[in-house]
Parts: sequence; C-alpha cells; structure tokens
Amino acid sequence: MTTESPLGGGSDERRPSADQPTTSYPATGTSTPPPRPGRPIGLAIAALVVGVVAFLLGLVPVVGTIVGLAAVVLGIIALLRHQSKVMAWIGLGLGAVATIVSIVVAVGLGAAIDSVQQDDPAVTATSEPAPVRTSSTPAPTPSATPSSAAADVPADYSDALADAETIANGLGSSKLETYAKLVAGGASEAAAQYAVDTVDADWQANAVRKAKAYAADGMTGDVLRNQLVSEYGEQFTAEEADYALAHLDD
Repeated sequence: MTTESPLGGGSDERRPSADQPTTSYPATGTSTPPPRPGRPIGLAIAALVVGVVAFLLGLVPVVGTIVGLAAVVLGIIALLRHQSKVMAWIGLGLGAVATIVSIVVAVGLGAAIDSVQQDDPAVTATSEPAPVRTSSTPAPTPSATPSSAAADVPADYSDALADAETIANGLGSSKLETYAKLVAGGASEAAAQYAVDTVDADWQANAVRKAKAYAADGMTGDVLRNQLVSEYGEQFTAEEADYALAHLDD
C-alpha cells in the first residue's frame, strides 16, 4: 500500500500561506554606534574673542586692564573644563599681554600728568630769561617803603620796579612769584617788596591768564586751582585763584 506524498514533493514541513503575517528579526552582527556629541568649546571661543579685543585695547588705561583680566579668567575656566586648549591659551595670553601693557601705559600717563603739574607753562614774553626759582625763597616781609618822589627812590629800588613790571605784566606772574623772582635775580628783599607794592599790575588778570594757559594743557578743577595757589606753583591768593576759575571762559 503506497502513501501519497504531499503536493510539491520534498519535506513534510507545512509552509505558511501567503496571507499569514511573517515576523522579521533584526540582522545580527556589529552595529555602528551613534556619533558622540562634540566637546563644548564656548568658553574657549569667548576667551579667544575677548583676548583679541583686549589686545586691541591694550593702550587704553583701565579699559585694557579690565578686558584683559576678563580674557585671562575665561581662558583659565576653559582650560579647567577641558575645552579647546589652543583657543583658551591664545585668549589667556593675549589678555595677559593687554593687562600688562594697559597698566604700564596708565603708570606712564600718571607720571606725565604729575610732571606737567609741577612745571610752569612755556610762556615767554620777552627775550630776557626769567630768574631761576629757588626752593628756599624767603617769604616777603613788610619793610619801610621809601618816599614816592622819584628823587628819593634809590637806584636799586627803581631797578627792581622796572624788573617787576616786566615779570608781572609780561609773564603774568603773581605778586609772591614776582617777589621771589626779583630776589632770585639779585634784588634786596626791601627793594623787591617796594617793587611788588608799587608796580602797576592787575594780579587777578594775571591769575586768569595763567589759568587759561594751564587749562589749554588739559588741567581743570581742583588740580588747576591747586596749581594756581601752591607755593610750588604760581602762588596766587585763594581769592585770585577763585576769580580766575570763575572767569576762565571769558
């Protein structure tokens, strides 16, 4: 007795019909891992940009120092967070250079301003050189004034008066400054005192003249007033200095 073989021959395994859903399985083998996110470099870029700006502003006092320090701080933080070392180091280096340059410029500028404050403005009214000022100039002391009659005025008094007119009206000096220059030029204290008491000079107008000369060099406010009244400056009285500041723009 023979057994009929299934249609199609071969294996007895039943085949799924075309309508039966099939299950798909993922392919085996090595799969490619997803790309890892890049390391953040925001602080390193910021350090580089701020460092370049600081380097350009290095010659500006205070501003260059502030921006330079900001670049240094950003560079250090970027290095600590393991961001781009190249950009972080460049920004840090530029910031450090800018900070040093800005500080040096500020110190030099301060020294230059201090030097200007201690020097007289270059004002030359006559070809005759002014007497050299000495630091130990004695303060004027009251003395007996000789008679105003020309015949009774000694020759050294007349010479001192002529020099006082040149110094006071030509150079715009204060009364005390004129006295000091007369004594430094060889006049006696009595002759110098007579000259500054007799000379026809407008001390307030001289104070305005000196104030305008210093203002043209950039000196203003209390610094200008101190220069006008200081014993190492122009030696005007406080009232004359205040008058000069009040009429500075006249």
